[in-house]
Amino acid sequence: MNFSAFAQKKILLAKPRGGNITIDGKIEEEEWHKNTEVASDFVMFIPDNGKIISEKKKTDVKILYDNEAIYISATLNDNEPEKIQRELTQRDVFGVADHFAVYINGFNDGQQDYRFFVSAAGTQMDCLATEESEDYTWDAIWKSSVKITSTGWTVEMKIPYAAIRFPKNKKQNWGINFMREIKRKNQKYTWNFVDAKIGAVLTQSGELKGIENINTPTRLFFIPYTSAYYQKDHYNTDKTFKAGLDIKYGINDAFTLDAILVPDFGQTKFDNAILNLEPFEQELNENRPFFTEGTNLFNIGNLFYSRRIGGNPIVDSGTLEGNLNFNQEITHYPNTVDLINAVKISGRTKKGLGIGFLNAITEKTYATVKNANTDTSQKEVINPLTNYNILVFDQRFRQNSSVSFINLNTSRNGSFRDANVTGVIFDLNTKANTYNLSGDFKYSNINDVDYYDGFKTYLNFAKTSGKYRYIVSGKYLSQNYDVNDLGIIFYTNYHNVYANASYRILNPTKYFNTFNFEQEINIEIQNNTGKLQESWYKTILKANTLKNHYLELGIIASPYENFDFYEPRSAGRYVYIPSRLESFAGFELNKNNNLNFNIYLLGIKYNEKGRSTYNIYAGPQYRFNNKLSLAYYIDYTRQMNDLGWVANNNSNIIFAKRNTETFQNDFTGKYSITDKMTFNLTARYYWSYSLNKNFYTLNDDGYITPDNSFNTNKNRNFNSWNFDLSYSWWFAPGSQLSVLYRNYAQEETNFVERKLNRNLDGIFNSNMTNIFSVSLRYFIDYNAVKNRF
Repeated sequence: MNFSAFAQKKILLAKPRGGNITIDGKIEEEEWHKNTEVASDFVMFIPDNGKIISEKKKTDVKILYDNEAIYISATLNDNEPEKIQRELTQRDVFGVADHFAVYINGFNDGQQDYRFFVSAAGTQMDCLATEESEDYTWDAIWKSSVKITSTGWTVEMKIPYAAIRFPKNKKQNWGINFMREIKRKNQKYTWNFVDAKIGAVLTQSGELKGIENINTPTRLFFIPYTSAYYQKDHYNTDKTFKAGLDIKYGINDAFTLDAILVPDFGQTKFDNAILNLEPFEQELNENRPFFTEGTNLFNIGNLFYSRRIGGNPIVDSGTLEGNLNFNQEITHYPNTVDLINAVKISGRTKKGLGIGFLNAITEKTYATVKNANTDTSQKEVINPLTNYNILVFDQRFRQNSSVSFINLNTSRNGSFRDANVTGVIFDLNTKANTYNLSGDFKYSNINDVDYYDGFKTYLNFAKTSGKYRYIVSGKYLSQNYDVNDLGIIFYTNYHNVYANASYRILNPTKYFNTFNFEQEINIEIQNNTGKLQESWYKTILKANTLKNHYLELGIIASPYENFDFYEPRSAGRYVYIPSRLESFAGFELNKNNNLNFNIYLLGIKYNEKGRSTYNIYAGPQYRFNNKLSLAYYIDYTRQMNDLGWVANNNSNIIFAKRNTETFQNDFTGKYSITDKMTFNLTARYYWSYSLNKNFYTLNDDGYITPDNSFNTNKNRNFNSWNFDLSYSWWFAPGSQLSVLYRNYAQEETNFVERKLNRNLDGIFNSNMTNIFSVSLRYFIDYNAVKNRF
């Protein structure tokens, strides 16, 4: 297909609003009918890229504006309106529904979109989008309404200027695109053609002109909140009341200040506790809104791990216990540090310079230590008053490239460890978006008992367009590179080379809607020893059939023996990893079906007698109607003759060959009363054990020798249960009432119980904690209340 006719960007003119517009989805006002500027002639993005939308699905979009907002109307014709999919979901969840969306880039720089979606059921979704990701934790305040008609469906939107960012120019020139999804056919259309041969999507928007001489109102919003908690377990009962305030202030049309005073994260999603046998901490997802909403600037370079703020104390319980006298014991040890307050400022100038600043302060935290001889207690500082700062500069240019500078600083009061990390990151694309050159240089310095510094550098070259694409990259990390005070990193002190080559279809074939075939090779070498830390060759096939079923197949071959420099938990030591072959396969039914099922299988066979790993992840999801759906998934892993660290015995490092099993069950349910009122159920049961068979001493050469003298019980049996039942009601824009019942328990022993029913009995008869909480957040727009006082 010749796409030259689509190469020129489309232009849509916005018209000033004269009369009132009611956001009811009906498009009845005279203002709409007088507006003759129409965005139409949509073109398919997927699966048949470049195909013109049929007259039966004709889509027309118009835009009006005033000093407060832009107004959007969309008429989406459908000759089979009874087949329009419209599952109700909670906000930011794409269910089985048709969707309409507008993508707005106020700077027209091809770097970041503000995306606003509405489903045919009326549910809103919104995100900040870059080429790398879509951040749906960002929630803007905007209005929308939809109507199903005899000829299709209609949409009206009101998007306040406060929800987006743009330069302070008399005449605005925005990047804009519209998207329509017809779910039953799994088709997506855009107004301005998006060529699938080009990897960059954001640069392929059209332009919105006509917005002139707007006098935007003050962007000042207050979100007061209050919450009440009742907690009970077998031994204690507790009642807690909290109140606080979030503030959002528009410094100008491009920059915003967000502040959180007296934070309350009691209703955030629970963390998935696991039996962690690895030498590294468990990396946790961020569920606190302040640290997820609009943080794309701070995530440049992947240096920011927000769970550090308000995370575990810097002095762990083991270190504290090791410093105590024989007659002392820890009677109280807080697992987290409380956040006092946090503020962030972010935005972008008219010349494309993005600036971000984040500051957070956590309080001084104590553990309680009791002296058995004197029967007295004392407090020990386990985390001092700590200040966290992030400063970012991100210069965009040529609508597809950027150079960034980021600095992260952690300052702890007193003689505790301080840290500073600085990075320079660049991402350069050719004018036609066919090739990419990217890379970074990052430097860390730590001021602890001993001062040390380190660096990391990375360079990547890629062909990013066409059916055939490739990537070649390399990186180097020094031994003392350390970003773990405000970031997270597990592996350092190595260099690597990576290459990827891929083939994809751009339009459907006789058998597939989409088809992607990739081959990768990766080699990592430890700097000091020159030994292979990782080496593998990977082949992956991913495809969607014409019936929209998903298929994935892959093989990973590691033909050479590698060495693990972290599992021994001792500097300079390492342990061998045999050569191995891994294969995996996945299949998922068409998600449009009421009954959906997916399954993922994985197997690893090591070049060592009896050593293997198997995993199965599978489960059904059933949609009873547009309001009710349930899903159940099981995740089962079995490792035979796995080799891992268990203890340090005098000067010896003790390893064990062990069998492990992990059995996780996830049950979720959703009942949506309306597009703004939802019940959600999440239940998780997790059981894992590690049963040691034989013990070994690690030799200096990385291999092992049997150790018949070590007989300490180092087995582990871990159970975790979580249950959340929540009710959420968005009773006004930006205002939410939420009610949560939470039930959880956790149990760990050194005695392995391999019968599932006994593990279930144990966890449900343990000290179960029950929490009932109610939280109310209310959004106040300064402009709506300033004349009342």
